[in-house]
Amino acid sequence: MGRTIAQRELRNDNARIIEAVASGESFVVTRNGVPVAEVRPVGGGRRRFVPKAELVALASVGPHVDLEQFRADLDRTIDQSL
Repeated sequence: MGRTIAQRELRNDNARIIEAVASGESFVVTRNGVPVAEVRPVGGGRRRFVPKAELVALASVGPHVDLEQFRADLDRTIDQSL
């Protein structure tokens, strides 16, 4: 939960508050002392895109997979007659 501000402060200091939101801050807006809204950054959650360089770096430190052994394990496990 973010910092609580009055509706009047949001109206009077809109540019400053939007800059703070762009920097990651959240605000709860009150009217007559009662919370009525939340102003927060959009998309603060999960990324939709992973850069190729980051993916390659992550894959390079993972365990080595022997492809021939992996295929043999699959062939033993899965019924090949289907």
